[in-house]
Amino acid sequence: MSIGNQANGNVALLLGKIQRESGLSQAELARRAGIPRSVLNVYLRGRREPGADALLRIASAAGYELTPAPRKAPVDEERAGKILVQVLELAEALPFRPRAEMEFPPLRERLTERGLAA
Repeated sequence: MSIGNQANGNVALLLGKIQRESGLSQAELARRAGIPRSVLNVYLRGRREPGADALLRIASAAGYELTPAPRKAPVDEERAGKILVQVLELAEALPFRPRAEMEFPPLRERLTERGLAA
């Protein structure tokens, strides 16, 4: 079975659908996924979102396979490389001003002078 793009919505709704369609109780699904039932319940209620690993284990335990959604627009690596070169060239062309010296000595020196630092 495949869930596909369902993961784009609310994870709690997705997990609820997985559990309902699997026909497994929360306890059985949690046991198969290797997580405590109380943790699965928190996920199902939407009070906490599972990490990717836990989400995959829960789906797999119910007989589903989660697949990533296809990218909307592939990255044109050549164009991205040209833009990066332009940005780096611009950064090199910007004037550089070294940091000005501080008018006051560092705090540690001032405290030492007053006998407040060790």
